[in-house]
Amino acid sequence: MSAPVSPPARAHEIAVSVCRRAHARLEPTLRTAVRTLPRQLSRMSGYHFGWWGPDGEETGRAMPGKAVRPALAYLAAEALGAPAEQATPGAAAVELVHNFALVHDDIMDGDSTRRGRPALWQQYGTGAALLAGDGLFALAADTLASPRTQRSCWALTLLTRSMLTTLHGQAYDHDFTRAPWSGPGAVTLADYRRAASAKTGALLAAATAIGALLAGGGPREVARFARFGRGLGVAFQCADDVLGLWGEPSGTGKPVGTDLREGRRTLPLVAALTSGTTAGDRLHALLRRRSGGRLNAEELDTALELIEAAGGRAATEAEARRQQQAAVGAVAGLPMPARVRTELLATAHYVTARRT
Repeated sequence: MSAPVSPPARAHEIAVSVCRRAHARLEPTLRTAVRTLPRQLSRMSGYHFGWWGPDGEETGRAMPGKAVRPALAYLAAEALGAPAEQATPGAAAVELVHNFALVHDDIMDGDSTRRGRPALWQQYGTGAALLAGDGLFALAADTLASPRTQRSCWALTLLTRSMLTTLHGQAYDHDFTRAPWSGPGAVTLADYRRAASAKTGALLAAATAIGALLAGGGPREVARFARFGRGLGVAFQCADDVLGLWGEPSGTGKPVGTDLREGRRTLPLVAALTSGTTAGDRLHALLRRRSGGRLNAEELDTALELIEAAGGRAATEAEARRQQQAAVGAVAGLPMPARVRTELLATAHYVTARRT
């Protein structure tokens, strides 16, 4: 991709505009789909999306979140010369699946808040939240298949296979929390990359591949956009890992250090523990002493300082940049309109360097 990279501030501005445009295109389709669910599940789903309060009252809010996945589906379609709206079934499907995963992740991880409000399971109960999440997944498949064309069927296959891969990634991630901090069975950098590629990369790969497919792309274009999305997904996860430890609660909606407090093996932690540094050794000793129990506030602050001193944050940011460069390289040779090329580059930068 030969277009020059915009300055960081300009790239952020462009990417935010792209995501807002995706919001505006997509939200009516999502609202229509959610209203087809059984009444209680529809109300819960609307609450999760931020449209409605706990009792179904309108909040006046637009759909929350960054809308990166649908934005990428739209951009992939436009890159191949199709109208963005041609990718709307795919954009809606990947956003519905993403939110299905968020609902289930909050339950699995015990996260009590989502986007600054009680998580769905906290508000309505675990069983009801599971049903609502399942409803979002069913809506995704139905929305994508509804055009009933050969390409929509192919796109549905891409989506379901991406979800199988995502489930593998979530299983890896879940198993990591029971792994020892060091020695045989400890989480390695290779383990992390495999899990991130599956857990986060698969759905972004599906978003871009489905956008290209619905636009009429051939196997070569679809495969290249899939590689773009997968690399960007790993970069996205790296950025998310940094935010999970050092992000501002006002932006992330979660307390500082939540991932570490919960014992999640995110990249900054894994990189620090495998750094061979004095700070890494001290971090390991601290975590081993607290094995089976949560870090208190003082220990959490110490652990965050040790992760940074051991190079965990720097290594994660470097990995995000490497994955971003690989993603951009995957579609570098594809012809596309200059405006779309600029927006793809800006979105890739935004995903890697985001602060919320």
